[in-house]
Amino acid sequence: MDTGGNSLPSGTDGVKRKVCYFYDPEVGNYYYGQGHPMKPHRIRMTHALLAHYGLLQNMQVLKPFPARERDLCRFHADDYVSFLRSITPETQQDQLRQLKRFNVGEDCPVFDGLFSFCQTYAGGSVGGAVKLNHGLCDIAINWAGGLHHAKKCEASGFCYVNDIVLAILELLKQHERVLYVDIDIHHGDGVEEAFYTTDRVMTVSFHKFGDYFPGTGDIRDIGYSKGKFYSLNVPLDDGIDDESYHYLFKPIIGKVMEVFRPGAVVLQCGADSLSGDRLGCFNLSIKGHAECVKFMRSFNVPLLLLGGGGYTIRNVARCWCYETGVALGVEVDDKMPQHEYYEYFGPDYTLHVAPSNMENKNSRQLLEEIRNKLLEYLSKLQHAPSVQFQERPPDTELPEVCSSTMYCVTSICSCSSICYCL
Repeated sequence: MDTGGNSLPSGTDGVKRKVCYFYDPEVGNYYYGQGHPMKPHRIRMTHALLAHYGLLQNMQVLKPFPARERDLCRFHADDYVSFLRSITPETQQDQLRQLKRFNVGEDCPVFDGLFSFCQTYAGGSVGGAVKLNHGLCDIAINWAGGLHHAKKCEASGFCYVNDIVLAILELLKQHERVLYVDIDIHHGDGVEEAFYTTDRVMTVSFHKFGDYFPGTGDIRDIGYSKGKFYSLNVPLDDGIDDESYHYLFKPIIGKVMEVFRPGAVVLQCGADSLSGDRLGCFNLSIKGHAECVKFMRSFNVPLLLLGGGGYTIRNVARCWCYETGVALGVEVDDKMPQHEYYEYFGPDYTLHVAPSNMENKNSRQLLEEIRNKLLEYLSKLQHAPSVQFQERPPDTELPEVCSSTMYCVTSICSCSSICYCL
């Protein structure tokens, strides 16, 4: 369904944005297992809200081309990808050593269609990067992506393939510098680790720190070698509210944009930082969470919006629907339209939910100390590092429109060499 993708003016900048939105109707069918908090069904719920609010007509709706094995191997180890392709619920008992080696089994279970699921969500994120690289949209959205914990050789924290790293590698073909910002409640460890020693990617993660998964993300972790000061960590405590969050987010990200001057931005919009999340302990409202999207949009830099965590699924769908509206510049009505998942949103049937009265353990003194330390780190950066001239990898093929379906099909890069990108 290609309706042009022209969005409406938004906020004070009043500039239209062309938005591409990636969605595979099959994604909601994948099932991690009974009792597992990660539920891909939330992506289908989000899509239903977008459809019934009339937001899809303002975007170019695209079905992602599944990432191929060689695409995944641009970051992940060959033997790990081969394992993901071959493992099934029926064969896993015969591969106990491999399961342990690749950290698959408990938090990251084997389920039917696992590899297809990975191909789908990674294909959406890389496809979004391709669209941005070719100037075919201003904002690309893949709510199925944002699985930031996956490592080169192992699964972690419900994440198998790190679609974010793959998308950033794609963006680096066109842009000298890429900024990654993570507002999931968990530290974006897999992305930080992948780019810890380069000055071409800056990572900034806002997360709960202290006896909390994955345990990384100390404010003192700032990158290494050429990457020193290009990894920033914002460690937060329980109960942070909208005001406290933006007391840090806006000045820090504002200074990052001024000093680093990225050619493209990737924003991981994990919704487990919302108030009332099943696994989270923050107290952000949906509008407070979406303010991060609005702020990043205001810089008018190519922007890739990704999903991530979020385990109270009715609130995840609310959040990502509202943030799609922010990307488009459409103010979405609080009264929810009737649709197939309407009963999930009772008893109020509204888009927004009030934060709780939980204690904010982030004192103003603590926030000031964090802000001052990070601004100090940023003051030590040379402005906008330049990249030595080198041969550029071949452009990814432009998308082809498949006339037999309602979707566009995006082809993903065939370049398997990372050396050009870092």
